Amino acid sequence: MRPVFIDTHCHFDFPPFTTHEQESLTLAAQSGVERIIVPAVSAEMFDGILSLSRQFSMVYAALGLHPLYVAVHHQDSLDRLEQLLKGNAVKLVAVGEIGLDEYMDEPLIERQQWLLSEQLTFAKRYELPVILHSRRTHDRLAKVLRQSDLPRTGVVHGFSGSLEQAKAFVRLGYRIGVGGVITYPRAQKTRNVMAALPLSALVLETDAPDMPLSGFQGQPNRPERVKQVFEQLCLLRTEPAQQIAEQLYTNSMELFWPA
Repeated sequence: MRPVFIDTHCHFDFPPFTTHEQESLTLAAQSGVERIIVPAVSAEMFDGILSLSRQFSMVYAALGLHPLYVAVHHQDSLDRLEQLLKGNAVKLVAVGEIGLDEYMDEPLIERQQWLLSEQLTFAKRYELPVILHSRRTHDRLAKVLRQSDLPRTGVVHGFSGSLEQAKAFVRLGYRIGVGGVITYPRAQKTRNVMAALPLSALVLETDAPDMPLSGFQGQPNRPERVKQVFEQLCLLRTEPAQQIAEQLYTNSMELFWPA
């Protein structure tokens, strides 16, 4: 049976997909991709992402304010976000991309924490899962999530921390996003984490057009390459490929489309 994939994190509202959406979705479908979640990075992207979700059956929306752009987010951005979350659009499946990032030159971490707290409140209020960004902030983020106690939890995207840090998120009920980093032999720490975590804790993602896979450096990443992430994960795991594919699909459905 051909495996079916969900790309839980693809910035499909950015080039090279802009104006080439149908062609890109056709390529993704040919690789077994059934659904793609598109997380926002700023308020100005909200309407475009919602429009994509209405136009294309494979595309689903997540709306949030990304910590990398903390300087451009303001109270009116949060107001707009809540207005749209309150509207309960059918294909709006998560709050994201939100989180914390201390890798920047000027992280403005207190402002980041305020934005995250506000958005976690929205996720709790409207009972939506969250798509989380975390760089050099895993322990801090885990503490915030523990205090927030969200009913729908979410996924820690682009995870690059230790096994113990990953387990801390999993104990809180969060999934860990598996992306193209594991295709690099030098990324031994991340590869070991994805091999050791319970299969029930993992979901697939590309972060396209970012995070290119090994062999595609310098090229925009694409949602159809989630299949190659899956194939690499199969090499790292002990379970049969069909079991891995089915569990990854189930994990994503349970998180974003619960029955």
